Amino acid sequence: MRVGLLTREFPPDVYGGAGVHVEFLADRLQELVDVRVHCWRSAQETQDSDGVFRHAPDPALANANEALRSLSIDLAMAAGVEDCDVVHSHTWYANLGGHLAKLLHGIPHVMTAHSLEPMRPWKAEQLGGGYALSSWAERTAIESADAVIAVSQGMRADVLSCYPTLDRARVHVVHNGIDTALYQPTSETAALAKHGIDPDRPYVLFVGRITRQKGVPHLLRAARRLDPAAQVVLCAGAPDTPAIDKEFRGLVDELGRSRSGVIWIPQMLPRPEVVQLLSHAALFVCPSIYEPLGIVNLEAMACGAPVVASAVGGIPEVVRDGETGLLVDYDENRPEAFETGLAEAIESVLADPAAARRMGTAGRERAVAEFGWEAIARRTAALYEQLLR
Repeated sequence: MRVGLLTREFPPDVYGGAGVHVEFLADRLQELVDVRVHCWRSAQETQDSDGVFRHAPDPALANANEALRSLSIDLAMAAGVEDCDVVHSHTWYANLGGHLAKLLHGIPHVMTAHSLEPMRPWKAEQLGGGYALSSWAERTAIESADAVIAVSQGMRADVLSCYPTLDRARVHVVHNGIDTALYQPTSETAALAKHGIDPDRPYVLFVGRITRQKGVPHLLRAARRLDPAAQVVLCAGAPDTPAIDKEFRGLVDELGRSRSGVIWIPQMLPRPEVVQLLSHAALFVCPSIYEPLGIVNLEAMACGAPVVASAVGGIPEVVRDGETGLLVDYDENRPEAFETGLAEAIESVLADPAAARRMGTAGRERAVAEFGWEAIARRTAALYEQLLR
C-alpha cells in the first residue's frame, strides 16, 4: 500500500503541533506502508528527497492572498499523488489537495483534523478574506472525506458540532503521540546558560507560537501576580500578525519592568534545547483558549514537568487534574477570572516542590504508557486498510 501524506509542515520546517504529528507519524508509518510525503517547500529545504516531495506556490500568485497561494500548492499535491492508493491530508493548508486527489485519482481520502476553522474566528485577523477560503477548503474536504481522524474525543465532538451533516461513523479518534525516547528528562543545562536562565531560581515555562489560540497574553497578565522569586521563560515565536506581535511585546516589556527574570526566546529552538528547558522547569504552562489535544503538553510531561493548563478541547484527555498537573477553567466572557485561576494554579505548584515532582513523575509515566507513536501508526494504517477493502 502506498500512502500520500499531504502537509504544510515537514522537517526541517516544523513550527506547530500538526507538523510534529506528521513528522513522527510518517517515520513510524514507514515500517508499515510505503509513505510519500508532499509538503510545502521552505527556504531551509528546497530539494525533493527520498519519499519527500516539496511544493511551492504558483509564482504568478506571488503577491496574492496567503490562502490563495496555499490552494495553488494543493493543486500540485493532488497531481503528485497519482501513484498512491490512499491520500491523507493534515490541516486546511493541505485538505483541499486530498479532496482533489480523491476526485481525480479515485482513491480514499483520510484527513486528520488538528484544528477547525469555525473554532478559530480570529484567523480572519491573519488571513483577511482568505479566512473564507480556508473555511471553504476545510468544509469541502471534511464533508467529503472517506474518514476523518480527530486527535481527541473533544476534537471529535467539535468536528460533529461544526459539521453536523457528517456521518458520525466516519469520524475516528486517534490521539496525538510523543516519542518518549527523544523527549525524556535530561541533566544537561547548557541551554539554560545559553539563554540566560538562572538554574538556581525556579522558572515557569511557555513554549508555543504567538497566536490568539495559544493564549500567551493571558499568561503574561497572570504572571503579574506570581512570586517574584520565580522566572518566567517564554519560548515564543512566529507571530500570526503584526498586531499580535505588538501586543505580545508590550506585555513582555511591561512585565519585565515590574520583575526580574522575564526571559523571552523569540526563535524556535532545536529539540535538544527544548528538552533541556522542559526538564528543568518548575512547571510548564499551556494557557491555550483552543487546543484539540496539545502535543506540547505531552512533550512537557515526557520530560517530567508538571503542567498547568487550560481545561479546553482535548487537554483534559492528556493532563490529569491533580495527578500530572492542574487544569484551569476558561470562559471567554471572563478572561480576568481565567488569568486569576492561572496565577493561583502556578503559585500552588511553585509552593510545593515535592507535589510538583510527583506530578512530573506521573506525567512521564502517562506519556510513556498511553501516547506512543508506534500504536498510533498501527491504528492509522489499520484505518487505511479498512478503506481499501
